[in-house]
Amino acid sequence: MSTHEALLTQLFNQYLAGLGNALLALFGQTATDARYPWADHIVMQLLVALIMIVLFLILRSSLSVDKPSNLQHIFELIHGFVTEQADDQVGHHEGRHHVVLFETLFIFLLLANLIGIVPQFVSPTQFVYVPAGCALIAFCYYNFIGLKKQGLLKYSKQFLGPIPAMAPLMIPIEIIAHLARPLSLTIRLFANMYAGEQVTLVFLSLTYLVGPSIFMGLHVFVSLLQAYIFMLMTMMYVAGAVAEEH
Repeated sequence: MSTHEALLTQLFNQYLAGLGNALLALFGQTATDARYPWADHIVMQLLVALIMIVLFLILRSSLSVDKPSNLQHIFELIHGFVTEQADDQVGHHEGRHHVVLFETLFIFLLLANLIGIVPQFVSPTQFVYVPAGCALIAFCYYNFIGLKKQGLLKYSKQFLGPIPAMAPLMIPIEIIAHLARPLSLTIRLFANMYAGEQVTLVFLSLTYLVGPSIFMGLHVFVSLLQAYIFMLMTMMYVAGAVAEEH
């Protein structure tokens, strides 16, 4: 087994290597070493997804108007916060249509950021593939919503600029600006989580009491902040895509 892998990844490679190679083959990919097809960021994403599914199943089975559980209170707070932000950024009526995406991204990224605090686990968001995947989801979603709501002709007008004569100049600028959005989302999340993880590991190797406590708290704060910023930027992109031109 590779000594650089998380414990759970080592178990996947030990017992599920065949499945991992088969899944890679479906996408025309092959592992560098067939004995280790599972990477940390893939296994950790699966774990985060499983945690979300379990949490939602528990939440759904225990929903109550009269005696809400602590878990229900937590998710009601999250839902209320995300809905309020969607109303502010996208609009009261339009924002409610996209809360599911915003809330899913926020919870997934928050759990993915925080899971690195657990010993033998790593944050999948410190690998560039995961932020890039989430950024592409946001990019495809807001463009799809814009096209669906406004139609191709009306949606494409935002690339032309305010004055028709400026269209030849504005079109390439707007295209580059839109293509830069997933890159910006990716780099911001990846860089912050990777840097935070490395700083925490350095101080864990130097001290085992005060330092780790401080940087664990900092890691929690950065994790929450980065999940919020990613969600907020996605809201702003959706707002721009569905906004009516005046």
